[in-house]
Order: sequence, then structure tokens, then C-alpha cells
Amino acid sequence: MAATTKAELLEVTRKEFGKLMALLDGIDAATALTKRDEDTSIRDVVAHRAHWIGLFLGWYQDGQAGRAVHFPAQGYKWSDLKRYNADLRLRQASLGWDEAKAALRAASDRLIGFLESQPDAALYGGPMKGAHNDWTTGRWAEAAGPSHFRSATKPIRGVLRVGG
Repeated sequence: MAATTKAELLEVTRKEFGKLMALLDGIDAATALTKRDEDTSIRDVVAHRAHWIGLFLGWYQDGQAGRAVHFPAQGYKWSDLKRYNADLRLRQASLGWDEAKAALRAASDRLIGFLESQPDAALYGGPMKGAHNDWTTGRWAEAAGPSHFRSATKPIRGVLRVGG
């Protein structure tokens, strides 16, 4: 069930981030950097989550400023998501494991700071400006944060079950 208030959104964001970080803290660099399915590593999954929080915050800022909002990013459409993510992995290829975790922590901190600064009405009072759909800013934030944190745990646990 999606959050419908700022308090619920902050609670679920902190909870899902905490679960993900507890999982990540027990993973060594060699395990995190090993490429697996679709040429993706645990580090790639973590760095991806950090990046998407930045995308959301950029979409919000662009919409508020009346600028065009590019989903998921300029030069890409939602139908290009697989290509966008592959390009992102290439851009993040030199990122180390500790750097990826630090980027995720920093992105989560930025997201929580953003959420704390917004009143309920700004998060849930109507569609996010520039999004061209009915999703509220809170719903977009949940998709970029806690939903994305939650979805990261499944492939990571799968890797750890198989033995790293």
C-alpha cells in the first residue's frame, strides 16, 4: 500500500533504507563487484538506486521551475529504459563498493531532507508539476526511494543465497 501522508512516506523511506543498508553492510567488495545476470553487479544495483533518487529530485526541480521534465532523462523515453540503465552502468563503472554505498546514503539523506522540507499538501495535494500524469510528488518520491530500496533487496538476496 502506497503512503498517503508525509509521515507515512518518511516512515517507509527510513524503514526500507535501513533494511537495505543492513543487507549491504555484510557484503564484501569482491562479492559486490562481481558481474552476474545481465552483466550487473550488486554495486551496480546500489549505484542505480542512488542515481534514480537524483533523477527524481531533478524532475521535481524542473517541474517546479516550469522547465521540461525529461523522463527518465533527456534523450531517453521510458521505452529506452534498458538502454538508459546499460548506459548508466557504463558511466558508473569506475565506482568502488564503498563509493556506491556512500552515494546511496547521500541520496537517501537528500531524499529525506527533501521530504522533511515539504508539507503534506506539496507531497499529496495533486499531481507533480511536469510529470504529465496523476502521480503526486509523494508517489514519485516513493517510487524513487523506498520502492526502489525494496526492489533492490530481492536480487541482492538471490546472489547471497547462491553464495556470492
